[in-house]
Amino acid sequence: MSRYTGPTTRINRRFGQAIFAPTKAYERKAYPPGQHGPRLRRKVSDYSTALNEKQKLRFMYGLTEKQFRLTFEHAKTLRGVTGETFMRMLEMRLDSVVYLAGFARSRQAARQFVNHGHMMVNGVKVDIPSYRCSSSDEITVRDRTSSRQLATRSIEETTGRPVPAWLMLNSDALQANISREPTRAEMDQTINEQLIVEYYSR
Repeated sequence: MSRYTGPTTRINRRFGQAIFAPTKAYERKAYPPGQHGPRLRRKVSDYSTALNEKQKLRFMYGLTEKQFRLTFEHAKTLRGVTGETFMRMLEMRLDSVVYLAGFARSRQAARQFVNHGHMMVNGVKVDIPSYRCSSSDEITVRDRTSSRQLATRSIEETTGRPVPAWLMLNSDALQANISREPTRAEMDQTINEQLIVEYYSR
């Protein structure tokens, strides 16, 4: 399955939350899409619940099904609670760190920002969105006019969005330092990662 490029409002309505940047259409119709969306009351199986949770997280981080599954399989081989480790691996992707630092307005924009070569990690240009960052890494916007203009504009537009405690942001220098790995409490609380573990354990 390829990366999703379809209507984003439909996905937001399907899951009942702003997976992608919310639009006026979503604000007007914050219920499932379709003719019976507002009145739909069908029984949902355990499998369907777990599948929806998996799809919701996949859409949030913009991964293909193959990328998502491979990341999960890697998380299973590491020490610790599989679900939390998996969530941490997704959160520590370079595109996710760029988004959380405020250098891009959305994870989609962050992926494109990294792809276009605007970011450096520890002084080296990295254009791979899935690059896995580590503690003590220094994430910096490249010293190019176009790169710095895009990042500065994004920071100004996301001033109301808090930066996680594990990221030390220097907005003037357009630089973010990863002081430590995030804890589960510092990641998205709308996700039940245990359902995803159960889905892949079937």
